Amino acid sequence: MKHLRIKPGSKVDLNDWDPSDHSGFDDGEQAARERLITLREKLEKLQELLYAEHKHRLLIVLQAMDTGGKDGAIAKVFDGVNPQGVRVASFKSPTLPELDRDYLWRIHPQVPGKGEIVIFNRSHYEDVLIVRVHNLAPEEVWKRRYAQINDFERMLTEAGATILKFFLHIDKDEQKQRLQARLDDPSKHWKFNVGDLAERKLWSDYMKAYEDLLSKTSTDWAPWIVVPANHKWYRNLVVIESVVGALEDFDMRYPPSPPGLDKIIID
Repeated sequence: MKHLRIKPGSKVDLNDWDPSDHSGFDDGEQAARERLITLREKLEKLQELLYAEHKHRLLIVLQAMDTGGKDGAIAKVFDGVNPQGVRVASFKSPTLPELDRDYLWRIHPQVPGKGEIVIFNRSHYEDVLIVRVHNLAPEEVWKRRYAQINDFERMLTEAGATILKFFLHIDKDEQKQRLQARLDDPSKHWKFNVGDLAERKLWSDYMKAYEDLLSKTSTDWAPWIVVPANHKWYRNLVVIESVVGALEDFDMRYPPSPPGLDKIIID
C-alpha cells in the first residue's frame, strides 16, 4: 500500500487521487471478499498476541467525509477480534468541560495502552477540519494546530505507540448515492442526518481543508494513507492489509511460561 501513503512534506491535491482506484488488487470483488476473510483470521491471531505480549500499542485514525465508510470499515475489518483488546473512540461535538480546556485534552485519555488497539472514529483532526470550515476558531489558532498535532503524535510514538492514519476518500457523486440509499431504505433512515446535506454544500471547503491537513501532518512517524473508498471492498482491503502489516512488523512473541507449569496436575 506504499503508493497510497502521503510522502512527508509533499503537497497534496486530492484531484490527483482517484476514489475509484483499486490498483494492486484487480481480481475483483469476490476475490477481495475471500482475501478479507483470510486476513481477518490472521488479524484475530495477531491481536490476541498483541494483547498477550503487552508490549506494543496501535492507534488507528479514521477520517472521511459523511458516508465515507468509517463505521463500515470498522465493522468489516475488526469483525471477530476480541473486544477486550480493541476499542473504538468516537469524538462528537466537544462538551462544555472539554471546551474549557485545550482541544487535545479529551483525546489523550483515549490513546491505546500496552497490548491495545484503539480506533479513532473521527479524531483530533476535526479541530483543523470542521473548526476551520465553520470558522469556530480564528485562522491563527487552527493554523498552529498542525504543528501541535505533529508534536502530539511524535510524543505518542516515542512513548511506544504505532499510528496508522487513514483518509477514506470518496467523491461527491458517491456520497450522493450513499445518502440516497439511506433515504430509499426505511431500515437505514436512522443513519440519515439532515445536517449532512448542509455539510455537503461545503464539499469544496472540506476538500481544501483535507488537502492542507494531509500535506502538513503526514510525517515520518505518523504518515497518512489515502484510501480510495468508492469501492467498499477495496477500502476494507487497504485498511486490513495495513493493520495486519503493522502488527506483523512488531515481531511479537507470547510471554514465557511461568516455571513449574509442567509439574502441575489438575485433579
